[in-house]
Parts: sequence; structure tokens; C-alpha cells
Amino acid sequence: QVQLVESGGGPVQSGGSLRLSCAASGGPLSSYTMAWFREAPEKEREGVAQIAHNGTTTYADSVKGRFTIAQDHTKKNLYLQMDNLKPEDTAMYYCAADPLCLVVLQPGAFGYWGQGTQVTVSS
Repeated sequence: QVQLVESGGGPVQSGGSLRLSCAASGGPLSSYTMAWFREAPEKEREGVAQIAHNGTTTYADSVKGRFTIAQDHTKKNLYLQMDNLKPEDTAMYYCAADPLCLVVLQPGAFGYWGQGTQVTVSS
């Protein structure tokens, strides 16, 4: 059973930076696809960034050039470096993992989820 625990969220001013972390345990994580999603009030959950087991990364257009997804060498820690934050980035951010993900940034393709960490960007 894979467990995911996010941290690093909080309030930040527009133009600022935050680094989210996700601590993963259980399962052969080296073969999993990992991703970050976010969900703003009254909006659907959307994919932010994804990293495949081979290191291939994918980003939503809205965060390209501002966010960076990365893993440590153990594959047990996932990160999301968020720079030049905007008020529209305000959301609950979730870490997700799946061993069989074959699509990009689709919530339904991920079977394991963390509880989320709130990011609030003020203008």
C-alpha cells in the first residue's frame, strides 16, 4: 500500500516561491509515475506536473516555465518547486502515484493520493 504525505504549502505573495514535498512509502516506487494535481474551490481537479519512472516530465501549460517537478534518487521524495506564483495558483495541491499510468495529467489514472497541502497566493 502506497502512502503519500504532502508538505510545504502556505501563504505567499504574488511573484513569490514555494517548494512542495511529498514523502512516499510502500510499493516499488522506482517503477511508479508520480504527479502533482491541484484543486481550487468550485473547480475540477487538474494536473500540474507529472514525472514518469524514467524521468520524463510533463507540465500543464499554465505552469510551464514556472514550476519544476523532481524526485530524489530514492524515488521516495517528490518535489514541486513553484516560482513566480500567481493568485490563480491558489489551490489545494495533491501528490499522486500509480504503477500503471499511461496517460498524462489525468486524475482518474492515479490510484494513490495524499491528503493535500494548501497553497494561497495573495496579490
